[in-house]
Amino acid sequence: MPVLTEPPSMGDVLKYEVNPNYTREVITVLAGMPYPVGAVLGRITASGKYKLATSGGTDGAQTASAVLLYAVDATLADATGIVVARGPAIVSRAGLAYDATVDDAAKITTKISQLAAAGIIARDGV
Repeated sequence: MPVLTEPPSMGDVLKYEVNPNYTREVITVLAGMPYPVGAVLGRITASGKYKLATSGGTDGAQTASAVLLYAVDATLADATGIVVARGPAIVSRAGLAYDATVDDAAKITTKISQLAAAGIIARDGV
């Protein structure tokens, strides 16, 4: 019998939110790549668009401010996504996806702290 593998879903990332009408936002993600469920995003100050939160830079996206709830394919053009933008909310730490520049424990801790400043708390084992 074949093994069926299910891709990650919103339920793998979002574990609690006080009220979806308050915590979620519809946003525009920057073209250039597919964004996975659980992507940790930062907002580009000049355009208001979101991209993966980087560990450096000066465009505003270096500060993690949202978590993507559904996968978005923005390979060819900007696309619309739904994020948790404010808390109270709890996300699974294991379900988060980071930019390639966020490549060690200290940088991940920084991104998690930035999300916590927005009321989005990352927990282990939830």
